[in-house]
Amino acid sequence: MTLVRNPVLPGCYPDPTICRVGQDFYLVTSTFEYFPGLPIFRSDDLASWQQIGHVVDRSSQLDLDGIASSGGLYAPTLRHHDGTFWLVCTLVDQQDSTRGGNFVMTATDPAGPWSDPTWLDADGIDPSIFFDDDGRVWVHGTRLARDPQWHDQTEIWVRELDPGTLQLVGPEHVVWNGALRDVVWAEAPHLYKVDGTYYLLAAEGGTEFHHAVSVARADSVTGPYVGNKGNPVLTHRHLGRRSDVAAVGHADLVEAADGTWWAVVLGTRPYGGYHDNLGRETFLVPVAWEDGWPVFAPGVGRVTSEVEVPFAGQWRPGVAQGRASGTVRPDDPRWTSLRRPAAEFASARGDGWDLRLGPSTLSDPLTPAFLGVRQQHAEVDVRATVRAALRAEEEVGLAVRQSEDDHVRLVVTGGDGGSGRKVVAVHRRRGVESTLGELSLGQGDDAVELTMRARGQDYSLLAHGSGAGPVTVAVVDGRALDSVTTGGFVGLWIGAYASSNGRPTRTIAHLERFDYVPTE
Repeated sequence: MTLVRNPVLPGCYPDPTICRVGQDFYLVTSTFEYFPGLPIFRSDDLASWQQIGHVVDRSSQLDLDGIASSGGLYAPTLRHHDGTFWLVCTLVDQQDSTRGGNFVMTATDPAGPWSDPTWLDADGIDPSIFFDDDGRVWVHGTRLARDPQWHDQTEIWVRELDPGTLQLVGPEHVVWNGALRDVVWAEAPHLYKVDGTYYLLAAEGGTEFHHAVSVARADSVTGPYVGNKGNPVLTHRHLGRRSDVAAVGHADLVEAADGTWWAVVLGTRPYGGYHDNLGRETFLVPVAWEDGWPVFAPGVGRVTSEVEVPFAGQWRPGVAQGRASGTVRPDDPRWTSLRRPAAEFASARGDGWDLRLGPSTLSDPLTPAFLGVRQQHAEVDVRATVRAALRAEEEVGLAVRQSEDDHVRLVVTGGDGGSGRKVVAVHRRRGVESTLGELSLGQGDDAVELTMRARGQDYSLLAHGSGAGPVTVAVVDGRALDSVTTGGFVGLWIGAYASSNGRPTRTIAHLERFDYVPTE
């Protein structure tokens, strides 16, 4: 018996979906505007997870250009059937409702390559797919109710899919509006068949403090579904805003090879008040069946910091995502860019990267020269060693990113009129930029080490240059950066950033080393 630590995927890994093939489990989460999209993890014990690829790793698969922050890829569902992995998902463009929609992709190897998407004639979000034992395939999802009785009422629909043509066929069935009256955003539906009974698992309450998991069952896949009298069957909203884990919901069930049942759910770990800088994370919950219903976290009724898993082996450092520390090398799967492949502006170089500056900035919904990793720890040092011969208005350094309108930069800037280089700390807040501090570096192009030191909600920005010790340039309140304050659905990313700020350039900046070192 091994105790598995929660969350099993720390940092912004929301909307988890899971399936099992043989002894192995596979898990995918949402990625919104980040590229590559939809990371795929594998585990043989639910404790140690290894990232093996991404579903979306070619820009030709999906067009994310211009997708604003917290748009993009929402709520995937991963399933395996008859030798093929299936994934359904939604592409959301919050600025253009005519763009995107629900799609299906397939692969014979979960590590890829995955097919191009086939678009489904279905509106709404959060599609899921269910393979019945009679050979029929059913797609289901959620949308705003067409004849709503209250604000933000949604409805969950079910419709058959032709697996040969990948087209929806036959009549549509609306089967669920949520367990509670006046509930908002009944969403994230998943169908299962257990001992001849169909079960519909769904989230409701909105993916924040009031988030919850509910369940219903029926004798037919198209209903009618009857809700569990104990709904919601899992939530933390009754625990208050001081709970160590909040916003629990968006569950997916899986049966292990030994017959035990488990759920992956999203949740947040607020700190410094009700703020979730790390975003919505993936947690593991045991499930038992009693009286024909799933019971989540039996005997406890909440997500715990540790879970006993009878078949889990020794936890393997460096395998579980987010546990390793040290230099993040170019082959590390945690690296992500914005909307398009990093190869368009970056080339691997030793332990670091060459970054080709371009006119785009972090304020644009485009693809600036930004390579980042998720912040996965409240206490962490992130260091970047950068070198570049910069022109006036050009910059290279570290960025803590929430969105186009909310981010922080600690950058080396080019000299102007013989003034030499500077390190500048800038906070863009609700679209307005302010300079928090500066440090003169003088002339030259020697390497500069920049550090973002997070200690809870204090983000200290430090610079080391010309052989001198670290100097604090500014301290930022992290509570101004999380999604509770700014809006949206993502946690924080920390990464290397370079830009010519609108000017044409041929400058190449060198990221010689990037270290992510948790101190928790």
